[in-house]
Amino acid sequence: MKFNERILIVYAIIILGLMLSFGIVLAQYAQLMIDEMSGAEENAQAAEASRNIWVMTLVMISVITVTFMIMSYQIYNRYVDPVRKATDTAVQLKEGNYRARTYDGAFGDAGRLGSAVNDLAKHLKELTSAQGMQETRLRAVINHMSSGLILIDEKGYIQLVNESFIDTFHQTKSYYMDRLYHEVIPYQEVQNVVEKVYMFETTTSQSLTIEQGIEKKFLQVNGAPIFKKNKRWQGVVLVFHDITELKRLEQMRKDFVANVSHELRTPITSLKGFSETLLDGAIEDREMTEQFLGIMLKESARLETLIHDLLELSKIEREGFRLAMNELNMTSLISDTVALVEDQARKKNIAITADLEEDVMYRGDATRLRQVFLNLISNAITYTPEQGTVEIRLKEQADDITVDVIDTGIGIPEEEIPRIFERFYRVDKARSRNSGGTGLGLAIVKHIMEAHGGTIKVNSEPGEGSVMTLVFSKQR
Repeated sequence: MKFNERILIVYAIIILGLMLSFGIVLAQYAQLMIDEMSGAEENAQAAEASRNIWVMTLVMISVITVTFMIMSYQIYNRYVDPVRKATDTAVQLKEGNYRARTYDGAFGDAGRLGSAVNDLAKHLKELTSAQGMQETRLRAVINHMSSGLILIDEKGYIQLVNESFIDTFHQTKSYYMDRLYHEVIPYQEVQNVVEKVYMFETTTSQSLTIEQGIEKKFLQVNGAPIFKKNKRWQGVVLVFHDITELKRLEQMRKDFVANVSHELRTPITSLKGFSETLLDGAIEDREMTEQFLGIMLKESARLETLIHDLLELSKIEREGFRLAMNELNMTSLISDTVALVEDQARKKNIAITADLEEDVMYRGDATRLRQVFLNLISNAITYTPEQGTVEIRLKEQADDITVDVIDTGIGIPEEEIPRIFERFYRVDKARSRNSGGTGLGLAIVKHIMEAHGGTIKVNSEPGEGSVMTLVFSKQR
């Protein structure tokens, strides 16, 4: 309330008091005049004058009272009520309703108070919106992290887990929240990391292996302490990096080096040994010379095939590899491929049949797809015992084309299926090497299928045979 407004209120109260005092004094003076008058006539006039004076006094008091009430109402309406409404608005703000406002057109300090409350409400709403947006962004970042994250407070209770952590350990979020970490994470490696962080208050890490069915996951667990601004201990944050793919690639690299060395060493050793034998005098024996040269020729062909497959795989995996895409007839392509392996099947008395829909058209690289079909059908014949059967099925559907290669061969154990497309990986190493295979065929098949945007599925049981299913999408 401004100074001039306070003076106005004081003046109003003073005037009201003076007018009331004047009325009372006037009434008392009139009564005194009446008492001093004598005589009957004078008594009558005095009584009339007294009544008039009292009427005037009552009228004056009424006017003063009404004026005072109007002024009081105006003061209440302009100053007291806005303050009360501003107080109600402040209470709503305290309770979290940041949309609350006071809209009375108050004056002076009451008006300033209302404006200040509205400005405060607007500012709080903006802060709350900004905080909510930041929380939403932070939650989105945390939940979309590829690594699992878990937050443990200073007492060991879990306060936060993200979606990647849930997906890794296959539990619900409520299973972990507000529970002791060692009760819900039964891995000694994780507990060791947490204990080291608690004890030494420094970052630490450890590897963790978890088994999920026939698969294994390799995780790198990193733990770090959390401190508040005043360096007060607040808890531990754990980050779980999935390094399964890195481990797999590292193992593949080791296997590749070892397998290439072994595959190359075998024919080279044979060539070297037979050459030395011939040079030592065996060349004089024509029959032995022919036998050794035949073996050397066979080993040379094996070495050539291996190098060819290595170069082929390297070419497919190289960046910038492109397919020669053309519209082709899948039915004719598979029929031609089956004709190429009929002699191989006949030598083992294996019945090979083809159940193909007519004129199935697809846009792809004919040379590469023939390589895929030839690899799969040849493998099916190789690993199927004599008197067995191999069947090829081609079926066109609304969205895709499927090719099934079905055999009655030795089958593949379930735990081996995820690895059969690795380079040089052999399920039956002795049988595979004796068959003349290089161990690169299925790796080449996988890469060609991926280049076409297709997939390959395997369903097999040991002793019951295998089903290799190729799926080509029409919507790519």
